[in-house]
Amino acid sequence: MTQAIKKGIYQHFKGQKYEVLDVATHSETGEQYVVYKAMYGDFGTWIRPLEMFTEIIERDGEIKKRFSYVK
Repeated sequence: MTQAIKKGIYQHFKGQKYEVLDVATHSETGEQYVVYKAMYGDFGTWIRPLEMFTEIIERDGEIKKRFSYVK
């Protein structure tokens, strides 16, 4: 079963923006992956485990989302 994640524009904690296209499910393991596209450079398409995409991280003593929804 696919977990809901809002499609749209997200900002990575390092500043770059990405467009979430969909959530895909691995056929063997059932693990869910976010399919997203860079909004800079070569506009490459990427995947990342959903759990990692939505996680809260700590960097430089700050607690923040790895990706934050923009619009």
